[in-house]
Amino acid sequence: MTDMLLSINGDEYPVVVDTRETLLDTLRERLDLTGAKKGCDHGQCGACTVLVDGRRVKSCLTLTVTLDDREITTVEGLADGDTPHPLQAAFIAHDAFQCGYCTPGQLCSAVGMLAEAAAGWPSVVTEDVRAEPVLDEEEIRERMSGNLCRCGAYVNIVAAIGEVAR
Repeated sequence: MTDMLLSINGDEYPVVVDTRETLLDTLRERLDLTGAKKGCDHGQCGACTVLVDGRRVKSCLTLTVTLDDREITTVEGLADGDTPHPLQAAFIAHDAFQCGYCTPGQLCSAVGMLAEAAAGWPSVVTEDVRAEPVLDEEEIRERMSGNLCRCGAYVNIVAAIGEVAR
């Protein structure tokens, strides 16, 4: 067991964790931050995606003990008080969710993906890796391919992200 002070959504949480414990289990079971979902528990579906220092990670594959001095952002921390994050508002406007189970992971992944594109990171489908990425439908689909939606709301998810990217 290890004593830690986790920084999550701008707040600090003192916790004692097993060195084998995943961030997803820490968030859900110890801190009652249940936005990140346990989907596959193998890092394949993206329902557990959160941001660590602004970069997207699969919390079901990330050991909590590796996150000392790191800033963790979950879906609960995306809004600014009562004002939803622009992606949250766009997901609502575009009906980019059905059952909602994957939505927290989709939102965190989209926030991270937009930051990656803004930093000029190319994807596998980026035509000119030296140019700033253009977030068209193909580019958004590729960059979000690690997040599955069992309901099939992909068209609306891509439209919502595209609106915010513009």
